[in-house]
Amino acid sequence: MAGIQMEEKKTYLTFTLGEETFAFPVAHVREVLDLTDVTKVPRTPDFLRGVINLRGSVVPVVDMRIKFGFPSIQDGLDTCIIVVEVDYYGERTQIGALADSVQEVFDLSASEIEPPPAFGMRLHAGYIKGMGKRDDRFIIILDTDKVFSEDELLVVSGMGDSLMTEGEEDEDSPFETAGA
Repeated sequence: MAGIQMEEKKTYLTFTLGEETFAFPVAHVREVLDLTDVTKVPRTPDFLRGVINLRGSVVPVVDMRIKFGFPSIQDGLDTCIIVVEVDYYGERTQIGALADSVQEVFDLSASEIEPPPAFGMRLHAGYIKGMGKRDDRFIIILDTDKVFSEDELLVVSGMGDSLMTEGEEDEDSPFETAGA
């Protein structure tokens, strides 16, 4: 049957924060890690839990609960870090997103995604690509590149420079070194 086109589907990874379900496009997800030791970095915003060592690279970890204004809770057995890639001035940067749990991977077509409501959302509307539906529950589909604002990415990008070996200083760093 010529002329019939299949609607393109995109694949999403769902995760939870409290009772809410969110999704990142799988194309942006690099991996999902069990919760590991996160090193706190002094004088960083509350939403920045710290950094992890991912195969020799420093990867900042954003506590998505705090980022989205949810109450903080103690980490549980299912707490995990979703490592995503975001666009930062044309370069791909890895960031860990701390979530209560990861749920599933599934496909949605564009026709199955509705625009976000114009009111009543706890999240900044720019973060949301749309609202999907799965088994009678809504899934908030996030725009991965917009979830992490430019100011936050500036803090994150400065971390690699700031976590230099002892004794080195960077005058543009937002972090003070001892004795400075």
